[in-house]
Amino acid sequence: MDASQIPETLADLTRFIETRYHATHRAQLPLLADRSELVETIHAGQPDVPVGLAALLRRMLGELEVHMKKEELILFPAIRNAAVGLDPPIAAMRADHDDHNADIEKIHGLTRDLTLPDGACRSWTQLYADLGVFLDDLREHIRLENDILFPPFETGDPHHV
Repeated sequence: MDASQIPETLADLTRFIETRYHATHRAQLPLLADRSELVETIHAGQPDVPVGLAALLRRMLGELEVHMKKEELILFPAIRNAAVGLDPPIAAMRADHDDHNADIEKIHGLTRDLTLPDGACRSWTQLYADLGVFLDDLREHIRLENDILFPPFETGDPHHV
């Protein structure tokens, strides 16, 4: 995402994150977990099968849901009201982001950096294509929050974008 696509106010950025990223992750993850489970089952025992990917994606779904609800119900409304004293919840969100980044690395390890084996079936091919989109979305979501949304509240200038 380039700078011209970033909403002008922090309040608008919170709404953008909710509609663009939170809604998208909620749609992506269950489908990814289901498709991964299918691939792991059908290709069980074959080399390069991403064993454990479905379980990781299901765990991520639960953790992301809790994280996004905290943002939607607590942090984002406080940001929209230009509240002060948000360092503790922002620090908690940053810690969650570190955990999400660790999960991204685990996914890359399980999938050999989304490298398909020779002759991969359509389900496996689609899984890795969709997984690539999800990982890109999650990285950008984290970047927007860590680099643009949170810093003004950590520096004491919530009116600056």
